[in-house]
Amino acid sequence: MLRDVSRNFPATALSNAHPEPQRPPQTFPHTNSAKRRKSPWVRAFAAGWAARADDVRALLVTAHPDDEAMFFAPTVLSLVRAGARAAVLCCSAGNYYNQGEIRKKELEQSCLLLGIPASNVTVVDHRDLPDNPALQWDTQLLATFVLKHIEANNINLVVTFDAGGVSGHANHTSLYTALSYLHSERKLPEGCHVLTLESVNLFRKYISILDVPVSCFLSRDALFILTEEEAEQARRAMRCHHSQLLWFRHLYMLFSRYMVINSLRLL
Repeated sequence: MLRDVSRNFPATALSNAHPEPQRPPQTFPHTNSAKRRKSPWVRAFAAGWAARADDVRALLVTAHPDDEAMFFAPTVLSLVRAGARAAVLCCSAGNYYNQGEIRKKELEQSCLLLGIPASNVTVVDHRDLPDNPALQWDTQLLATFVLKHIEANNINLVVTFDAGGVSGHANHTSLYTALSYLHSERKLPEGCHVLTLESVNLFRKYISILDVPVSCFLSRDALFILTEEEAEQARRAMRCHHSQLLWFRHLYMLFSRYMVINSLRLL
């Protein structure tokens, strides 16, 4: 079953920061392995990133149930197809409309379709991290949760939102602030890298696959673009979130680039 972190987790301050490490050359999954089926649109990373995908233990840090499908499906599907071990840490139950318990179940179903078992899905349901589009979450509390999960699961790649949060949602941008804090203060374990999902302007956001040439041309550290078959898999995952499928979400699934394209940058 999906794991649910207690509401009463103490907001202890982070301590015992890791000393500044001598970092080895960055590593990430090689995208040309002949042993696994890959999207023809998956692009390689910066030169020198060449570890086997089997070595990648990726953690997707999201704010709400449905973020994993609505924004990160291209990244998750590409990592899973490449053989990486993927997990999700969802930092709220999405209880803004008192649907938290329903949304936890929807998250589990969506992750299964994206290739992430329920045992690798954790929801932080804490009273001080409520689903609220106008509320910035406490950086220290959030960083405590995230770092504890990274260390407990030996994570070497974290994926989350960038400073724009794609939609500007305050909970999304809080995740970036917490990961930036952990990164800048050298609190992440040695060899643990952070990729942030690029926020684009409104025009690019809603031109779907027409944004492929632009995304390929512009500088980034990672780019995942789904095949038609994989894009349909992403839409099926999104449709698991029945409680959120208002009319405009159906339009989102048709036109948003994030259902097909993810461009990411390293912290």
